[in-house]
Amino acid sequence: MSTEPEPPSTTENTGPGTPDDAPPAEGSVETDPTAATDGGTAPEAAAGEGVPQSPAADATDPESGADEAARKLSEAEAELAAQKLERERIERRKAEKQGPIPAGTKLSGKAADLLAAVRAVEGGEKPATTVFADPEPAPRRPAAEPVRRPQPVAAEPAATAPAPDTVEAVRRVLTGGGAPETLAPQVAEALGEGAAQALGEDPWQLLRVPGVRPEQADGFARALLGAQCAPDDERRGRAVTVWLLEQAALAGHTALELPALTAALGRQGVPDADAAVQSTLAEGEALAFQDAVDEPGAAPVRTAESEESEEGDENDEEETGPVRVLVGLERYALAEESLADALARVVNSVAKEASTAWESAAASASGSTAELIRAVAGHGLVLHTGGEAARAEPAALLTAARSLGLRAVAACHTPDGRRRLAAHLNADDGDGFLVTVPGLLSGAEGPGRDAEGAFALDLLIVLDAPQLDVETAAMLVESLPDGARLVLGGDPAMLWSAGPGRVFADLLAARVCPQVASRTPDPGPLGELVSGVGIGELNQVEAPGKEIVIVPVRDAGEAVHRTVQLVADSVPRAFGIPAEQTVVVTPGHGGAAGTRALNAALKERLNPGPGRFGGFDPGDRIAYSPAPGRTVPGQVVTADAEGLHLSCAGAAVVVPKERVEQSVRHGWALTAHQAVGSRWPAAVVVLPGDAAQVLSRPWVYTAFSRAARHLSVVHGVEQALAAAVAEVTAKPRTTRLPVLLRTQVPAAG
Repeated sequence: MSTEPEPPSTTENTGPGTPDDAPPAEGSVETDPTAATDGGTAPEAAAGEGVPQSPAADATDPESGADEAARKLSEAEAELAAQKLERERIERRKAEKQGPIPAGTKLSGKAADLLAAVRAVEGGEKPATTVFADPEPAPRRPAAEPVRRPQPVAAEPAATAPAPDTVEAVRRVLTGGGAPETLAPQVAEALGEGAAQALGEDPWQLLRVPGVRPEQADGFARALLGAQCAPDDERRGRAVTVWLLEQAALAGHTALELPALTAALGRQGVPDADAAVQSTLAEGEALAFQDAVDEPGAAPVRTAESEESEEGDENDEEETGPVRVLVGLERYALAEESLADALARVVNSVAKEASTAWESAAASASGSTAELIRAVAGHGLVLHTGGEAARAEPAALLTAARSLGLRAVAACHTPDGRRRLAAHLNADDGDGFLVTVPGLLSGAEGPGRDAEGAFALDLLIVLDAPQLDVETAAMLVESLPDGARLVLGGDPAMLWSAGPGRVFADLLAARVCPQVASRTPDPGPLGELVSGVGIGELNQVEAPGKEIVIVPVRDAGEAVHRTVQLVADSVPRAFGIPAEQTVVVTPGHGGAAGTRALNAALKERLNPGPGRFGGFDPGDRIAYSPAPGRTVPGQVVTADAEGLHLSCAGAAVVVPKERVEQSVRHGWALTAHQAVGSRWPAAVVVLPGDAAQVLSRPWVYTAFSRAARHLSVVHGVEQALAAAVAEVTAKPRTTRLPVLLRTQVPAAG
């Protein structure tokens, strides 16, 4: 059995579900490897086809200023440093907690045993039977007092490659188990120093490598352990439990309900799922929680507990509401708690009255723009919803705040989003008050940080807020100084974040702050079409200027042919939009009409070449993933001994040759998750027949709205498109943010 890693089997457009044990069907639409990766939850980074070859033969002499440029930290390195700061802050926060993550209510049986196990681990002990009789933990501490932020430090370089000796030792272990030795660098990076010994002692640690599945790790373990390999091996149960939680995170969940997790373990052949979960908790590889469930009309649960602290007391009965037991990876659990605490601080730290200056600014505006300004005047946190045209309203808010002398900054998901916001302000997108979220967090853009590590600003407006995963959101909100205001704006009909969590949707549902819905519609036939999709209607739209064109196709081969024809000939001839300003959007990377097939056909037509730089040639359009979950469109410039030179959003980027395969793809055709946050003058949306089952309303809405002037739909799914728009909404994600917010912030009136 091959142990080559496979792409994860989650679906970017349908949202997450319970982790599935079935591998993707041959030839089916694959998911976007960069889709589930914001915030550090990457399955696979975007990858070019083939192993990059050394471009040393084509090296050119470096410019005279190259040494100076080499000393400058890249945005990716600075972003990694910012993430490291956040991890350290979370670890300190965890250490400061005297009690475990709160339980809130009482459970019995296996659920109580699981909670006791995690409490023992948090206290530094191994779980034992005596632990289960421990008294109830103290109630959750209030969140009013903010956790102080770490002092800013110089960003460290990106993690270096594993030592050659470590890689060689891992290669020997892999060879002994019949696994491809090419996995050695990834295993060494995942397991760190001593990787060979760790892998030899626990072969199922191979599951730490993204893309490796349990059946592949089982084959490796059988070859390595022989007769000692068994399905009920405790090591296997722990590894598969962690793997399932990681797959759930890739699908957007921050935790899984215990019954869903144990059922998934059963499908993976774990004989005693409860024991596997408890062993994982005991080893500190996951955390357990119990959260109250709001179910209208549900009867309270009655529990009894002996109160031994007072003599002569009878057994007391108390009523609790229904609860659910959740299990999640520590990094997402603590990030979600950190985010809830930080949001509560923002909500409670701003005076609830509007100043005369704010009123004057609101009076000069009208409609929902004035409503937004008044809401921000009196509240620390405000949510703003609307489409592309509605971006004019936060732009007006930014102008008003800066006119009042406030340090106001607007952050967008992508450089293109920043450019589009700048157009509303008649400003340059390089101005310091217009930034990208990654640039703001890394310190490469924006006002910088004060002496306490907080952003030096009074108002932060975050557009494209549905794209915030829980870790990125936690880093942003925790970095706000006390008294600063926060506006989260975006289109709730878009695809949710690539990383785990659904921060914007959770905040809208929690109703803990004012919500301003824009009354500015997107104009023209495209605006009418997309607005209809957003409410579940695929309308026939009058398009006198051929703003919308449907191109029916019979099969995937015809879909590829017509797509190339549209991009290279029809759209440029009919609308004057050159091929480089047209994006192709398709549901997945694999299949006969996925991004790989489409990009190969488009490259052959638009920029043929031998692909001498790891499959790339100068002039190729690419999709660069500088960090998990982020995609920046760009173009190949050249390559030399330093790596592949790209131009991305006007910035020069050098990708080291050893990272080209993991972080660069051809980019004429993208998935919707790769394209979200950016728009092009023209978009060609490809819907091959095998995509029918993965379409959803958010996917269609996101794909169609990538077009600013013209949309062509290469249509091969017949009635499945209308059915998806009408019936297939985003699948729920399991998150804890609404419950955490309810305990700290009262619902807004």
